[in-house]
Amino acid sequence: LGILSCREELGADVTDLFNVLTGLSRQTVFRRLLVAPTTLRSRFLELVEREAAIARTGAPARIVVKVNALVDTPVIEALYAASQAGVEIDCIVRGGCALVPGIPGLSERIRVRSIIGRFLEHSRIWMFENGGRREWYIGSADLMERNLDRRVEVVTPVEDGEAQARLARIIEVMLVDDRRSWQLGPDQRWVRTEVLTAREGTIDTFAVLAADAQEAARQADVPRRPHAGAGSMDPRA
Repeated sequence: LGILSCREELGADVTDLFNVLTGLSRQTVFRRLLVAPTTLRSRFLELVEREAAIARTGAPARIVVKVNALVDTPVIEALYAASQAGVEIDCIVRGGCALVPGIPGLSERIRVRSIIGRFLEHSRIWMFENGGRREWYIGSADLMERNLDRRVEVVTPVEDGEAQARLARIIEVMLVDDRRSWQLGPDQRWVRTEVLTAREGTIDTFAVLAADAQEAARQADVPRRPHAGAGSMDPRA
């Protein structure tokens, strides 16, 4: 996953962050970026609680978290609380996961799966339903104490519609993958989806996304006149 942006506020935040890293600044608050170890943890917990508050009103609420590791205790406790409030939660976790899904009264609305296959799956994506006004985030941080409290990590909101659609496509495919996926049960055991369904899988995340990339490359080779919304040449993209 690679998304480029020319949004001025993101560029300014990155400049400010490098000034922090080189010792020229002690800035802790940024315009759009969520930065560990200062604002990233607290904002993630706020977003989870906001989704729980929406669920308590009876409105549909959903969280999707795609990371390499999910082991931070306060984060897990917040997700448990959100599940109990009525939030539907899907976690795609490539590696370690200390959260236990599917426990009645605690995590019955949480599902955890892992995608293991041809490529090293490394992107981090968050999605919050936010009452129908979906918010998307991408970044470098796993949900671990190490990443949230003892490293400099960055997560950025993704607001461009085309970029959001790309993230939604990745999540959509991974959540229906039945060829490369494993699912974590309340007994804390990982089981292949093919074993759970007792049939050979037909949806392979890596094959589907590779085909998507090939089709996008083919379309990019087709000459077209520049116009508003034509991709990265549009300054509003």
